[in-house]
Amino acid sequence: MKQLRIAAAQFEPKNGDKAYNLSVIDRLSKEAKDQGAQVVSFHEMSITAYTFFKDLNQQAVLDLAEAVPEGESVQQLIKIAAKYDIHLLAGLVEVESDKIYNTYVCVNGNGLVAKFSKLHPFISNYMSPGNEYVTFQIEDWTCGILICYDNNIVENVRATTLLGADIIFAPHVTGCTPSAMPGRGYVDDALWTNRHANPVPLRMEFDGPKGRQWLLRWLPARAYDNGVYYVFTNPIGYDGEHLKNGNAMIIDPYGDLVSEARSFDDTITVATITADKLELAGGYRYRNARRPALYRDILGADHDPTLKPVWMK
Repeated sequence: MKQLRIAAAQFEPKNGDKAYNLSVIDRLSKEAKDQGAQVVSFHEMSITAYTFFKDLNQQAVLDLAEAVPEGESVQQLIKIAAKYDIHLLAGLVEVESDKIYNTYVCVNGNGLVAKFSKLHPFISNYMSPGNEYVTFQIEDWTCGILICYDNNIVENVRATTLLGADIIFAPHVTGCTPSAMPGRGYVDDALWTNRHANPVPLRMEFDGPKGRQWLLRWLPARAYDNGVYYVFTNPIGYDGEHLKNGNAMIIDPYGDLVSEARSFDDTITVATITADKLELAGGYRYRNARRPALYRDILGADHDPTLKPVWMK
């Protein structure tokens, strides 16, 4: 039976410190390989960190942006992938011509395998949206990528699945920010500072509606409805001034959580996925039962898209 062993990572990045963040990516990639992983996935903009970009001017953003794959960071990722003989996925800021993108790449020891630019960026006014879905091969699995907010628009997940994806990599920087939903909000820094001496209050916050409980409302639904594996990654600790709850996880096509990081530390979670679930899952049957003629014009109708998370207003 077709199998693939995947690691999903979480770590606390340093703002703009590519050398440090790449060193953590190197270390956790080794841990993944040591646990038999063939693939390791890191969070959104893991090479630069993310949240602090909201306060940067255009030149500061450009100073942190790189070409893909020629830039130093992607070349370093390729070296790490070659050293451990692993597929590696990580996020950075890309500059291409006169455009800046929030981009996620997959590399192996031979070079760039795929890149995807976030369809719904908002952290910086200087970032342009990507305009295409991507699918690519890892071993004999077809994979797709959707970055953070992209996963909240259900059409993106369905479209990527219909292009053939068995696995969707979902790098995020999310959780523990204000929202219109009840129970959401920031987590008190004192809980993080005291996490080793008194971990229970922080775990209760991270596991509640500010973090894990919110994720489990909708991430398993994306996997279940579409009959795909989901690989979710997210920082642990601070990204910029925002505390994040980690919870790197791998979800199967049944919507079941098969592996999850439950630590406050930089770490990975690893699972072996199997192809049998892809066609046994309800989502596989639902895709085959579709009647596009009923809703083609409805779903394809023009509208004016708006995007501004509550915490940025």
